[in-house]
Amino acid sequence: MDLTVVAYVVYLVISIALTVWVAQTLSKNGRIFLADVLHGNEKLADAVNHLLVVGFYLVNLGFVALYLSDDGAVADTRGVFEALSTKLGVVLLVLGVMHLGNVYVLNKIRRRGLMEREQQPPVPPQGWVAPTAKA
Repeated sequence: MDLTVVAYVVYLVISIALTVWVAQTLSKNGRIFLADVLHGNEKLADAVNHLLVVGFYLVNLGFVALYLSDDGAVADTRGVFEALSTKLGVVLLVLGVMHLGNVYVLNKIRRRGLMEREQQPPVPPQGWVAPTAKA
């Protein structure tokens, strides 16, 4: 069997497994965070969580597929490891950037929601004033 094909198969198996693992971890642990961001609306948190996971899969698996091709053939076992380390390293970096981007955006939304909940009127009401008659 051609070593290039072996490198492709190993790359796909590891990349897909990593993508699924990260997506499941984000989904499981992110649900609580989303519920807080969305003021306890559990149904909306579940829906947003599912949409984020689907988008995560589409972007990452699309990247994995596009990054599969290689310019040169792998000649020996060392070449397999070098190709895999480069490709998997880039996939891990993309997964990390996607994760940090999601956390950053959700944290901004959460902070905005917390600020809105904690805001109080600048001056408490002091009473009622009757309207004045126009002259």
